Formats: sequence, structure tokens, C-alpha cells
Amino acid sequence: MNKTTAAITAVGAYVPEFVLSNKILETMVDTNDEWITSRTGIKERRILKDADKGTSFLAIRAAEDLIKKSGIDPAEIDLLILATATPDLPVAATGVYVATQIGAVNAFAYDLQAACSSFLYGMSTAAAYIESGRYKKVLVIGADKMSSIIDYTDRTTCIIFGDGAGAALFEPNEEGLGLQDEILRSDGTGREFLKITAGGSLFPPTAETVANKQHYVFQDGKTVFKFAVTNMAEVSARIMERNNLTNEDVDWLVPHQANRRIIDATASRMGLEDSKVLMNIQRYGNTTSATLPLLLNDFEKQFKKGDNLIFASFGGGFTWGSVYLKWAYNS
Repeated sequence: MNKTTAAITAVGAYVPEFVLSNKILETMVDTNDEWITSRTGIKERRILKDADKGTSFLAIRAAEDLIKKSGIDPAEIDLLILATATPDLPVAATGVYVATQIGAVNAFAYDLQAACSSFLYGMSTAAAYIESGRYKKVLVIGADKMSSIIDYTDRTTCIIFGDGAGAALFEPNEEGLGLQDEILRSDGTGREFLKITAGGSLFPPTAETVANKQHYVFQDGKTVFKFAVTNMAEVSARIMERNNLTNEDVDWLVPHQANRRIIDATASRMGLEDSKVLMNIQRYGNTTSATLPLLLNDFEKQFKKGDNLIFASFGGGFTWGSVYLKWAYNS
């Protein structure tokens, strides 16, 4: 009897219409297109301008795109995992609302928060559920409305982040395709370097925390960059070594889109040529939980059944890891 693995069988995505370009940012903060592009690789990012719409709107649209493309009946979905750092509300899980809105009436749902590694951790969780035999269809959505937690007077963070969502459906596979291996890591000493200070149980909201802008993302850029370069590259190289993969065996690197220099360093450590490195950071910026599924959606037509994909991510906390997956279908 063949081992059951968890394969991606469909993907979908959604990004808002409004484009926040580097040229527009030049009118908002002291920066310029050349500075942003040379340091991050970002040219533009999408922003959900509607004040009455949150992360759930993005997630629902991405899920609906997947459902339309795949033809799946939402009632067949057993579980929905929403990977996000920007839930609609505290306490009431956003994934539960998303499941109801898309017609996944037989699914249970919850949110998963590991900052920019949320979708990667969600992939691992989905695979474990499927490999256990308990569930057949697990929908993992990565969605973030980062514009809701960004200070657009802070040029160190406002140039980086954008809004978006992507979705991937995981199902059992008996052909040896799907998720093959993972290396997931975390280090709590890093939480001071990338965080939102106020709004949680440690520092509940007050008039003072709002006035001090403590509800926006804070990032110690140099420290985060150093940790991300080292750790993303390290786990990606290790997962290749552990699975006896050469750079010729790897068809695609699917890296978190935080900074082009981090992506380049990871690819270099793996010995990969540029043509194997997936990138759309220039169009979307860092969409946090949505970067990996947005890549899958954008490049889906280039994937071939049996292709070896290496996923890599790094996020606040710190959280990071790499996943080795064999693509399961031809588009």
C-alpha cells in the first residue's frame, strides 16, 4: 500500500485593484523609487482601500477564485485554515467567517498566526491532517490586509508591505507527489525586532498607546534582514541535503517575498540559477501570509506534474522554515 501524502490540487488568488506605486510613496514620505527598488526589489503594492473591508474580504475572494477554477463543491471541504497576521477581529476567528461565506458548510475552521511563515506552517498542518486519514480536502488560505497595521509616515515599513490573498487546496495523493519533507523552526528571542507592541494582553489598547503609534508594525530592519538571510538560506540548503537533491533536481524555489536581496541570498546558497527562482515582489511587495500562495497562483501554468518545489519563509517571532513538495498536476 502506497503512503498517503498531501498534494496541492488547486490554487486561487486575489489582490485589490488600487496600486500604491513607488512614485506615489515619494509624495507621502521621504523616499524615492531608486532607493526602494535597489534595497527591496519592490515597484508597487496593492492596497485594499475600502475602510469597511478586512482580511476576510481578501480571503473570500481568493477562495472563490480557487473554487471557480477547480469546480470543487465548497461543501466537500473538511477544514479551512486561514493563515493571517491581520484577523478581522480579536477572539472571533476570521477563518470561521470565511468558511461560512464561501459555503464550506461542513468544514471546521480556524486561524493560524506565525507572521510571514503562517502559510508555510499551514501547509505542514494541512499535510498532517490529510496524512492521518481523517480529512480529504483541506483549504489553506494566506491573507493579510497589511495596510491596516502600517504607519504611512514611517518610511522604513510603509514601502515594504501590501495587501493580498492566495489559497491552496490539499488532497490525499497515492503517487508519491505532494509534501515530502519540512524543516520548521522558531526563536522567541526575536520578537522584539519585528512586532506590534500594543493591542494584545501585555499592552492593552489605551489612548496613550494609540497616540504613540504602538499599534503599527515596528521592524528593526538590519537585525531582521541578518536573521532572515542566514536562516532562510540555511533551512533551504539543509532540506536539499536531507533529501539528496542537487541544484539540478530543484525545479523551483518558492520563497517568501520580503526582500529581493534575501531571496537572492537563499537562491545563491542553494546554487540555483535565476530562472528557477519565483518572484513577484516587484508587483505586490510583502503580503505576509499571502506571498507563497500568490506565487503559486501567478506561476501555476509553468509547473509540471512531478516538479520539485522548495518553499522557504521567514517571519516575526522569529519563525522560519522550508518545505519540499512535488507538484501534483499539469495546468
